[in-house]
Formats: sequence, structure tokens, C-alpha cells
Amino acid sequence: MLPAKEAESIILGLVQPFDQQLDAEIVELSAATGRILASPVTSQLDFPHWDNSAMDGYAVRYADVQSCNAEQPVELEIVEEIPAGIEPQSTIQPGQASRIFTGACMPQGADTVVMQERTRREGTRVFILEAPKAQAFVRYRASFYQAGTPLLQAGITLNAAEIAVLAAAGCTNLPVYRRPRIAILSTGNELVTPDQPLQPGQIVDSNQYALAAFVGLSGGVPVPLGIVRDDPEALKDAIAQAISSADIVLSTGGVSVGDYDYVDRILAELGAQIHIRSVAVKPGKPLTVATFPPTSKGSKGGAKRPMLYFGLPGNPVSALVSCWRFVQPALWKLSGLPQDSCKPLFVKALSRNDLRSDGRRETYVWGQLHLDSTGTYEFHLASGSQNSGNLINLAQTTGLAVVPVGQTLISAGEPVQVLQVGSRY
Repeated sequence: MLPAKEAESIILGLVQPFDQQLDAEIVELSAATGRILASPVTSQLDFPHWDNSAMDGYAVRYADVQSCNAEQPVELEIVEEIPAGIEPQSTIQPGQASRIFTGACMPQGADTVVMQERTRREGTRVFILEAPKAQAFVRYRASFYQAGTPLLQAGITLNAAEIAVLAAAGCTNLPVYRRPRIAILSTGNELVTPDQPLQPGQIVDSNQYALAAFVGLSGGVPVPLGIVRDDPEALKDAIAQAISSADIVLSTGGVSVGDYDYVDRILAELGAQIHIRSVAVKPGKPLTVATFPPTSKGSKGGAKRPMLYFGLPGNPVSALVSCWRFVQPALWKLSGLPQDSCKPLFVKALSRNDLRSDGRRETYVWGQLHLDSTGTYEFHLASGSQNSGNLINLAQTTGLAVVPVGQTLISAGEPVQVLQVGSRY
């Protein structure tokens, strides 16, 4: 059995990220949310697009108002009103001002905005009651971004803030990495789909649905291939189909040491190189990681690269824990995220419960990770038994607390390392 950190290192070393040209596509801005930029983006627009006011008030010449105060206000003639979206028609001359609103274009000749709370208006005249700072409340063209320079770098995930930036910059067609296709298959004679009535001894295949949700939340495209019976030829055909249609394959079941666990043998028959057979973690000890040689072209016509195969435990809790700990970093790296963004995210937290283990393997216990009012992370153990057969209390999990090898107890109030689980998008 490999230690978890060693297994993680091996897995990430096997992943070849998407190619900036061969694995990229152009999408419209409206469809870009959650996608990862494949190439740097530049804009032909300065930002701000023009000199504009950051405040409702009056656009003035600083030279006219630099010495005024409430006892000796400066009186100026109002020559124009400039709402946002309207081009100014006047040039400010000495002794003049324009009424201006937030976001409106600065008129020629003006270099400072006096906020309206520091003025008194009488008809077409305005009295400046307090000297502003030079260039106060003016946002100058290109002060935030200069046209033609890099706007966003490759490898960035496009979330709400990035979409806002791209829209403001007029970038409507974007180069993004395609979403990785992840084939999912479940093995076992005992499995049935959720819509089938259960017969004695049968088990509902929740893994197909859980892994599809996991893949989608991680930025991939799930390719569900259904249930495969414990028949070597059927399993071989299903795995062959999976590796020909996806970038990563996830199978559940068949990777332990039972009489019906065929996966490792079939992988070898299909030409795979097996890198990992088990990991010293609980839950999730049975874990097969293999690669297949590159085909003539990658999935969906992308760059050719070794196909990565994960044989996960059939137990639903163990399968999800294995995905959070080992599969998700691989999926992120393949997707084009920067190397330093792909590793599992562990945070230090205070445990609010006693956390127990037998000490023989690195143990993950599930629960909720919260930030308290002081900014300290707290880990709250899920209620009920911490048993890999108890799928029910896995709901609402946001963290996996780690009890290290050789340690049997982390007491309530003690610090603990917690793996944050869920989407990084």
C-alpha cells in the first residue's frame, strides 16, 4: 500500500494537461462561465474607456477652486449638465463648471470633480465651499487597463468577476479548454438502477449518479456507461469502449481481492500499465490507477496523451472519498488549471468532536467545515457512525478531517488538518 501523499504525487505526475491549441475551442461570452482560458486574452478597449467622474458633483478646473473655503467660496457658471452616456458638448473655461454625474465623461478643460455635498447651487451658478484635491474623483482613461496588454492569463477559471471584466472589455469570443470527458461505469451483479424495484440481495447503483455529479461539479463532462455485470468479457468490452471515448475512466467495484474482482487482470490484457493497486487510507484502500498508451488522437480530436484509468472501490462512501482525495486533482490538472491550483486544499481547523481511528492507515472522517466569527476554521463531525457503509450521513459534507497514521485520537478542541471537498469553481 502506498502512502496517500506518494499516491497523489504519482497520479499528478501521470497527467498531461490539455494542449493550448489542440484541446481548445472558442465559445461565446454567454457560454463561458466556469470554463478555463486556454490562451491569454487582450482587449482593444482601454478601461476606463474615457476620463469619467467617480462622483455626482461638478467638473471644474482645479486652478479655479484650489484656494476656496466656506467663508470665501468660489462662484462658477454652470455651462452644461452631463449625465452618464452623453458626450460633453462644452469645453470648460476659467470661471466655468459642468454639472456631472457618476460615470459621465469628463468635459474638455476640466481636471477635477467637486462632490455635490461640498457645493451650493443657485440657478445657473454654483458655489464651491471647500477646496478639493487636484484631480479628485476623476477616473482617467486606461488607468485600470491599457488596450493591447494582457487582460487575463491562460489557466484562469471564468467566474462572475472574470465574466464581468471580459464583458466590460468587449471580449465576446473566448479561447477555452474543452471540458474533459470522464467515462463512468459500475461493476457488479448485485447492482440495479434506482428506478428498479429491489430484490433480496440487490443494491442500488448510487455510484453512477454520485460520480456523474462529482465530475460535473469539477468541470468535466460525465459519460455514464451504466452497470456492467461480473463477466470478464462484458467487463473487457465495457472498459475498451470507455477508454476509446473519454479522457479519464472511472470504474467502481471489482478492484478488491474477491473472486469476482477482474479489473486489474482485464486492464493488463488491454495493454494498461498499472501504477497503483492500493493506498494506505481509510476509507478507500482499494484503488487501481493505470494508464493506457496514447491513441492516434485524443478524445474528441484533442491532443493524444496517455489515457488515465481509476479503478475505485465499489463502496459509495469509499468511491467518493477516493474521488475527492485523488481523482479531483488529476481532473483539475488535465483541465488546464495551473499546477499550483491542482493539489488538494488542506486547511488547519479546530475539531469540535473527538476523532478516532485504529491508527493503521491515514483515516478520513467526514463532516462540515465552518469559519467562526474570528476567522478560525472549525470541523464538525457528521452525526451518526463514521462507517464506510453509512452513505446517509455523507450528505452536506464539506470537509474530510485527517487522522494520521499511528494516531488513534484527535480530541475535541485540538487542531486537525481538513481536506476541503467540493468544487473549486
